[in-house]
Amino acid sequence: MHNNHTAILVVDGSEVSRTIISRILTTEMENTQITTCGSGEEALKLLREGHYDLVTTALMLPDMDGLDLTRAIRKGDDHAYTPIIVVSGDADTRLLREGFNAGVTDYFDKSLGYKAFVEFIKNFSRRNAGLVGSILYVEDSKTAAMVTSHVMEKHGLKITHTTSAEVALQILEQAMNESSGEITDFDMIITDFYLKGALTGGDLLHAVRTRLHLSQQEMPVLVVTVADNAEKQAEVFHAGANDFVTKPIIEEVLIARIRSLLLIKQQHNALRLQAEEMRRIAATDSLTGVHSKRYLLDNAGKLMNSESSSPVWAMLIDIDNLTEINKTLGYLTGDHILAAVGDLLNQLFDEDGMVVRFGGEEFAVLMSRIDAGQAQERAETLRRRIEQLRPSGVDITISIGLASNIGHPELDLNSLITHADRALSAAKNGGRNRYCLYADGEVEFSSPPVPVTPSGQDDTLSH
Repeated sequence: MHNNHTAILVVDGSEVSRTIISRILTTEMENTQITTCGSGEEALKLLREGHYDLVTTALMLPDMDGLDLTRAIRKGDDHAYTPIIVVSGDADTRLLREGFNAGVTDYFDKSLGYKAFVEFIKNFSRRNAGLVGSILYVEDSKTAAMVTSHVMEKHGLKITHTTSAEVALQILEQAMNESSGEITDFDMIITDFYLKGALTGGDLLHAVRTRLHLSQQEMPVLVVTVADNAEKQAEVFHAGANDFVTKPIIEEVLIARIRSLLLIKQQHNALRLQAEEMRRIAATDSLTGVHSKRYLLDNAGKLMNSESSSPVWAMLIDIDNLTEINKTLGYLTGDHILAAVGDLLNQLFDEDGMVVRFGGEEFAVLMSRIDAGQAQERAETLRRRIEQLRPSGVDITISIGLASNIGHPELDLNSLITHADRALSAAKNGGRNRYCLYADGEVEFSSPPVPVTPSGQDDTLSH
């Protein structure tokens, strides 16, 4: 829920994997706190020191087997029931049988790639969401409060108890965020309708709705009352309650009522965050860390139409043979390559260019205020840096298409990208690992790379 982070511990010996998983989870899962570590020993230390809602571990760790880690976690008190997902490229029957005996909750086949892994985590979290919420509980009977608090805490709820409506109101006023007019410290209020102080539960309800201006969706209120007649029930609803329970409280009824009100609060938060989250996710490609195509479409027009940005260059970049790499070395390696290329592009162009993941293995960079010589120089620098990159030990190259609006200030984004795409096709057809330039209706320049040996002599190895 809004004020309750889901804490996930990711255990993986590969630093690259940890970085990519952490980046995608952080981008795509709202209110998720990711902790990563590289060994079983480190994981056990973290689990002793803090609480995690979910643990994912590679099957092979540098210091122990993922199943041994699972057994060790299950032996402790703190995380005996925490879901544990084992990530493996080889979930054979022996492993499955032993794993469930060891206490593994579920498996993920890592050959499906990182994006699929994050989708799996998201779906798993939704299916296994417990009763999570922070409740302001107002009850002046110490005995009733002790018994009911224990019941709620047993179900995983966080309780702040006070005996008077006056104090409850003070707590709420202090927790109110002045700029947003919201309270994020509490998800709902449970109050006895009849309190002994100057203010009753009914008065508290009235203040929540009219003085603090919190709607039934923003702050659900469950009222506890002894009266079980229609007139009293009507009074409770009229005062602004979402629901009520009668004394003596029955555990199953109380928890069912709380669950339904927390759901209302969750839905309210989800709707409020949805627009913001959609904008954030839509603007970023979480695997590579560069902007998304959506971001390009939303923001490129401003750049294209601004005289101070002229001229504008489009650079279309295609990772050579990535489809074959995915087929032979697996999608995980492909993901590592995409992430490494994204990092390098951000490094080279983030200050003065718009870097975008354009498609499967394609990236685009929009640059402004540079001439043809500078654009070609930057394309060649990028091509050379990619050759040196070797992500996951794999040699990779790129093909580049360049185009600009020099002499054609009326050119729109679509036409500019189309011109760059024609140059890119020429680069690919011309043998890859090169850049081509589109100008005045023709692919004017195509440069096969001529690597230089350390001695300064031309290296005549063909590419």
